[in-house]
Amino acid sequence: MTGPDAASSRLDALTSWHADWRGLRVAVLGLGVTGFAVADTLTELGAEVLVLAPARDDDRAKILEVIGARLVTDPLEQVPVELESFDAELLVASPGFHPDHPVLEWAHARGIPVWGDIELAWRVRDKVRSADWMLVTGTNGKTTTVQLAATLLAANGLAAAPCGNIGVPVLDAVRDPGGFDVLVVELSSYQLHHLPTQGPGAIHPWASVCLNLADDHLDWHGTAEAYAAAKAKVYANTRVACVYNRADEATRRMVEEADVEEGARAIGFGLDTPGPSDFGVVEGILCDRAFLEERRTAALELVTLEELEPLGLSAPHVVANILAASALARSYDVPVPVVHDALLGFRLDAHRIQTVALAGGIRWIDDSKATNPHAAEASLRAFGQVVWIVGGLLKGVDADALVAAHVSRLRAAIVIGRDRVALVAAFGRHAPELPLFEVTADDTGLVMPEAVALAAAVAEEGDTVLLAPAAASMDQFADYADRGRRFHEAVRAMLGGEAGGESAEGRPPREDG
Repeated sequence: MTGPDAASSRLDALTSWHADWRGLRVAVLGLGVTGFAVADTLTELGAEVLVLAPARDDDRAKILEVIGARLVTDPLEQVPVELESFDAELLVASPGFHPDHPVLEWAHARGIPVWGDIELAWRVRDKVRSADWMLVTGTNGKTTTVQLAATLLAANGLAAAPCGNIGVPVLDAVRDPGGFDVLVVELSSYQLHHLPTQGPGAIHPWASVCLNLADDHLDWHGTAEAYAAAKAKVYANTRVACVYNRADEATRRMVEEADVEEGARAIGFGLDTPGPSDFGVVEGILCDRAFLEERRTAALELVTLEELEPLGLSAPHVVANILAASALARSYDVPVPVVHDALLGFRLDAHRIQTVALAGGIRWIDDSKATNPHAAEASLRAFGQVVWIVGGLLKGVDADALVAAHVSRLRAAIVIGRDRVALVAAFGRHAPELPLFEVTADDTGLVMPEAVALAAAVAEEGDTVLLAPAAASMDQFADYADRGRRFHEAVRAMLGGEAGGESAEGRPPREDG
């Protein structure tokens, strides 16, 4: 058998690291962290690899040459001639490339299968030993929940790895020589878009969760419906626990409509009183009413809000993430005392509702990781009177409702970023009397000093100056961590010896949805 049917048959058989990948012609789209991991994996498997990248990374290019992959650096505004002549049997796309990218449309038109890195990782997951996978997605809270779940699992003596969109490619985790018991995989909507829900490349996770759903990345997906459909894929084929947000009806519908394995349970979480098979909060106590025999008449106490408050973990959206992560861990039989003690040792990442300084009765908070309106709303709800630093790349999302919902708590607003027009107009509609300032500086090094100076001029004792941009950062900064670091530097430079707070350190950030 030759032709497309033969190629399809061969790909269907590639469901193990130990299958015969030799000589398979694979085009890899992108040479970022994900694309490099894909190329490295495929060359190790013996495939013939052609990497297509719009820009050259010299360090990775040198390594590609050593491992035997070819690199074509091209703007990729059209299909490179090298790809035309390569006769690819498979294309693996990095998550940042839009579905309507010329290379992807070319592949679809020719019937060339398109995988993402997650499907490849699932197929070769048995290189060392096949770990159970837990999948985490949502518009916001993914990274915190992934880190929490992995921390809880590890506290029980399990080899658990947080990976995926969190910054560590899943392919690196499955190739780790030590192997893992559980992979807690953060999935962006970009990665889920390419993930099949049936067939040999479909993931069968131990547990899965979509934390919440709000409009985001509409510039990538095209419509809110397409974005939601991508997120819903997280629940497909779940074996044990489909964890959903009781306060977000969209996540409940995702679970109800998902095709899961027989015996999989729906586990709700929320900040209200939990029902049987739920996690929730009763009189300041976080409770598990899902994983105990007497769940119709009793609950297990995980931790109290009073214990979480001094750790900076008592904001409502953080508590929701704790409940979701606890549900994932409890589905894997992590004992309640282990969950409790591990939670008390957990700390949030830098740039997630991080206190930079407290001086003159004014608290300066860095939530640069609030890269969309949904995340910014959760941050705003955690504080009283706020001087809000907002703006950046809105990614096609309308922030009008966010502004309208929170004008009552604002002392002033300071708008940064290049997408300022829509935000300024929203404040004009909903809060025409609110002090509003625009930072017109476009130089990266000047934006935050100007924003901080403006905030200091209007903030009063008892206020919170909150950097919660509701937007991506790449218009003026390298990433959200760079934006947050520059906020820290500007605050400390302005306050001098009065500044106190936490250092801004953390892993390389991702802003994928």
